[in-house]
Amino acid sequence: MQTLFSLIFVLLFFITGNVCYLSISPKGPVSVEALVGTNVTLSVSHAGVPQPEVMWFEGSLLVAKWTVSNSSLSGVASGVFKPELNGSLTFMNVSRRYNGTYTVEMNNIGEEKVSATFYLFVYDIIMNVFLHTDPGDAIEGEVRFTLYYSTMQGEAKEVRWFFNGLQLRNGSHYSISGKNLIINQPSRNDTGHYTVLLTNPFSSETQHRNITVLYGPDMPVLKVSPTKAVFVSGESLFLSCQAEGEPPPSTTWFFNGKSIATSSTGTVHLTNVKTSQSGIYTCVMMNTRTEATLQRNVTIIVYESPSGEPLCSVQAVNGGAALQFLCLWPGGAPEAQVSFPGLSVNASGYGNYSMTINDIQSLNGREIICTAEHPLIQTQCSVIPRGPVDFLPVILTSMSQDEQTMVVIHCSAEATPQALVHWIKDGNRLQTGPKYQISTNTTQLFISDFNVTTDLDTYTCTAINPLSNKTVDTTLLAAGLSGAAIAGIAAGIPCALLILLIVLAFIYCGRRDRIPRYPVSRAVEKAVISQSTLNPHRLLRARLKPPPAYRHQQPERSAPLPSVNSCVRMATTV
Repeated sequence: MQTLFSLIFVLLFFITGNVCYLSISPKGPVSVEALVGTNVTLSVSHAGVPQPEVMWFEGSLLVAKWTVSNSSLSGVASGVFKPELNGSLTFMNVSRRYNGTYTVEMNNIGEEKVSATFYLFVYDIIMNVFLHTDPGDAIEGEVRFTLYYSTMQGEAKEVRWFFNGLQLRNGSHYSISGKNLIINQPSRNDTGHYTVLLTNPFSSETQHRNITVLYGPDMPVLKVSPTKAVFVSGESLFLSCQAEGEPPPSTTWFFNGKSIATSSTGTVHLTNVKTSQSGIYTCVMMNTRTEATLQRNVTIIVYESPSGEPLCSVQAVNGGAALQFLCLWPGGAPEAQVSFPGLSVNASGYGNYSMTINDIQSLNGREIICTAEHPLIQTQCSVIPRGPVDFLPVILTSMSQDEQTMVVIHCSAEATPQALVHWIKDGNRLQTGPKYQISTNTTQLFISDFNVTTDLDTYTCTAINPLSNKTVDTTLLAAGLSGAAIAGIAAGIPCALLILLIVLAFIYCGRRDRIPRYPVSRAVEKAVISQSTLNPHRLLRARLKPPPAYRHQQPERSAPLPSVNSCVRMATTV
């Protein structure tokens, strides 16, 4: 019997729809979208109990409570919520304030509660969309750059971002979250046109912004025009410096730490350059927005040739035991390298170079060449060291202010280096004193207050340099001298003028363009050469040098002309 009653109960349950138990269900979607200012209803239906108690919650907050089919309502906000007799809840003139999750609960006394949940989304018309950036500038190489939007009204249900018309997706480079578009490690390739599209069920709005990613300076290019490894003093050149960047970098040039005039295009014009302008030029490029800088260097070399030609010479050193060869070519940048390859293969110097040689005998008459090398020019000079060669003395006389006769013996031997002359009389070496004076270069002997009684003698001049020496004896002779002749000599009677003119004629013909004529003295000795092997004409033509300036000649006094045999004679032996 009990089993029968159970079967009848189950059959009644299916037939009546469980009229004995309370149930609730939403009428329509549980996600409800509403426009601000409109009325919207969260609709439900129930069964099993004709008048259950109804309670609506926003989250955990009770917002309305009443009994179905009962006109007596309680807990309902006036002007906002409108309870429906079937348990539904209507929002009047809804605002965005009421966005949220709502739960309705129904119960019958002594029975378990039943509930249903709704999601209310209230939207406004989207208006006045703005795009912002953080930070203000997008800089290449930074960690991130963010674009975000704001609106004066309305909220978006869907947000889509575009770059140059292509929709962006979440990934390693772009991150889309809420109102933000994040560009991770921005680069210059991210420069372009960005668009945000905001939509909700009741409106849509777009906004655009151009973003320029700042970068540089980088990839610098330095140019020197004309392209040369070395410039010559006096030339002109251009320096240019450019680099990629946004915005284009500014350029400043520096030399030795000081800025130099730079054009707006980053170039420097150097005109008439000098060797002092050789050095390192630094180009500093700066991004004026990011203040990032980059610098590069370029080296400019300016050469200048030494002035003139190199000069070669040789001199005696170490007391005449050695020869010092000199090669002089100063100036220029850099200094010229000079050397004597014939004397030493490895030794060299710069500008002013000398080399001392002790073994000199093999050098007599040998041409010694100095090789001078500069980056702009190569040249050479040479010198030939020679010992003294045969020479003839020259005898001159003059009258001093106090009417004293002075005799000058000139011994000049051609030699390289110049020969030093020693003077000897009667086996004694002469020194400068009251009677005898020797010129600074030792080539002339001055005999003051000449006396035919005591000064007619043999005078020896020896020309010496480290390579050899030559000795010449000069004997002053008087033939047939009478009292009148001696007086004529003292008075400077020009009996030897004809001889002097003949000698000067030979000198003039042989060295017309090279040697000035000697001053004419009042009385000149007659030279008698006792060495037949010499060629006087050749020696005079190639060896004689001008004597020093003597005292002014006295006016000639009237005197009878002497005979030819009353002149002073000179016998010369080698």
